[in-house]
Amino acid sequence: MIYLDNGATTFPKPKSVINSVNFALKNGANPGRGGHRLAVKSSEIIYNSRKTLANFFNINNPENVIFTLNCTEALNIIIKGVLKSGDHVVISSLEHNAVLRPIEKLKKRGVSCTIAEAVERDNEKTLNNFRNAINEKTRLVVCTYASNVFGIKLPVERICALCHQYGILTCVDAAQAAGVVPIDLSDSSIDYLCLAGHKSLYGPMGTGALIINTDTIPDSLIEGGTGSSSDNYNQPEILPDRFESGTQNFIGIAGLSSGIKFVNSKGVLNIYKKEMDFIKKTYFEFKKTDKIILYTEEPDINFNVPVLSFNIDGVDCETVSDILSEKFNIATRSGLHCAPLAHKSYDTIETGTVRIVPSVYTTENDINSLLYAVNKIK
Repeated sequence: MIYLDNGATTFPKPKSVINSVNFALKNGANPGRGGHRLAVKSSEIIYNSRKTLANFFNINNPENVIFTLNCTEALNIIIKGVLKSGDHVVISSLEHNAVLRPIEKLKKRGVSCTIAEAVERDNEKTLNNFRNAINEKTRLVVCTYASNVFGIKLPVERICALCHQYGILTCVDAAQAAGVVPIDLSDSSIDYLCLAGHKSLYGPMGTGALIINTDTIPDSLIEGGTGSSSDNYNQPEILPDRFESGTQNFIGIAGLSSGIKFVNSKGVLNIYKKEMDFIKKTYFEFKKTDKIILYTEEPDINFNVPVLSFNIDGVDCETVSDILSEKFNIATRSGLHCAPLAHKSYDTIETGTVRIVPSVYTTENDINSLLYAVNKIK
């Protein structure tokens, strides 16, 4: 199958990731839950994986890397751990339900929210919209690094620097950016970086991470056994134990570490440029006919990540995706992509879109096959 659904999860996974998962399955015990050789080995793998992420995003303290099940859990930890009744939060108009839904729940507990419009290709207007959305009660700003529907990047570093001028904490959803766009936290105003391990970091599903880049530590989302301070009824305060209750996904974390090493070996910028070339080629070919509906300006590496949404005039998006799969053996995703705010912003809330996202394994022939198939459908 020609797989262009990498925005949901990357496929295939690198051989090194598969090998690490297999090794962990065959050689691992519960990390931090015993002093025997297998348990100690598992703990070493977890710690080395933490160091791998810390080095990849350029932070000094591996302990500030918190392993989660996915990006959604990381976002929930921050949103629910920081915001209290009476607080105000600002989010962008492109946010995923992983941001929107926990905030909707907190609204019932006295948290207020303002949506700042993200203006395509105009970082100044976007920044001003965030500035105007801030008020004296704003405690947190949460924004996506890049839209999972339309590939539009937000000026996150400028937004976060603005927030710090007002003493406001910042949380960035990097699910569609980490592993494609270089992210360096060493000189960054991003306080909390939330990651999906199974997308462009090429780890297994069921992996994610929260990287804490501030001294302000939120409340824990869950409490339980951590393998440390077991005589204390209260949750440990130290990182990462504060946020890692229960048995970890040791197998997935081992695979994630290898996925990040794989990305490093290819070079993030190299991956970025290659995938953007494929998206640009697809965009320009689609642009040649008015029967294909495009929603954004032409892709640009300064303003976009390699994500493209489209529709075919007169054919619903689910039908297009089904035909691509059943007749042409091409995997895409159709629908609302769990991001209703983004679809409202681009007037596709009623129609949804067909989305394509390439990966490091995508080839020129894959894109040519997609173009041929879409031409046949239209």
